[in-house]
Amino acid sequence: MQPAPDEIVLVRGGGDIATGVVWRLHHAGFRVLVAELPHPLTIRRTVAVSSAVTSGHIDIEGLAARRCDDEQSVRTCWNLGEIPVVVAPTIGDVPMSQPMSSIIDCRLAKQPLDSSMNDAEIVIALGPGFSVGTHCHAVIETMRGHRLGRALFSGMAEPNTGSPGEIEGKSAERVIRAPLRGCITWSSEIGDFVKEGTVLGEVAGETSMHVHAPFTGMVRGLIAPGSQVSVGLKIADIDPRHDPEACVQISDKALAVGGGVVEALHRLSTRS
Repeated sequence: MQPAPDEIVLVRGGGDIATGVVWRLHHAGFRVLVAELPHPLTIRRTVAVSSAVTSGHIDIEGLAARRCDDEQSVRTCWNLGEIPVVVAPTIGDVPMSQPMSSIIDCRLAKQPLDSSMNDAEIVIALGPGFSVGTHCHAVIETMRGHRLGRALFSGMAEPNTGSPGEIEGKSAERVIRAPLRGCITWSSEIGDFVKEGTVLGEVAGETSMHVHAPFTGMVRGLIAPGSQVSVGLKIADIDPRHDPEACVQISDKALAVGGGVVEALHRLSTRS
């Protein structure tokens, strides 16, 4: 399938999994536009196009993403072969006069939020909480296992387990959550190798609490410093392996999910 040059695929969310989707779509020839929040909550910022919102520009394995604030800058970005990222919490906030031909909900909220089949000719959603025929035309499985990346055209994805995939015996403990409500500051950086108990940063609210490394490993992700966080929000990711490339390369999971999106777009376009 050769995508039509005037069709726009809107990707809602620009986190690390969404970036795998963007990568696959871009290299398959689709014209991609990413919509993000004004203050992204991304953890794996070094491999997420959402980082362009705050930094203005990010390069991920040769894929360039740039923040754009109007339609002209979006189209200039496309002409440069880059991925435009706009601040648009809702579809109505997207600064484009042209309607979106397809929408991919990559926000991984584990619930449909404001997604609807009526949002575009083709609507695809990632992970649990979405029902084909109600919220979207297809769902992509995000659960690790033999179904990862599978395009589903009926039913729903596997339910959320609340725990990330296991790496060298570590699962739920890999994800660090905010101990209280407040502003986060970090004394560590993504890519640092830290010992168990190392102070990674601090959350300051009505009181202050340090954030510690749960085990010895590599800091794979940190929410943006200065972020206002709520109790229980994911704020960091520790990897028990010491593999620096894991901090700068799109993950196998993200690419598998992205492949499922490209397949679903092809099959849905062929049906219409």
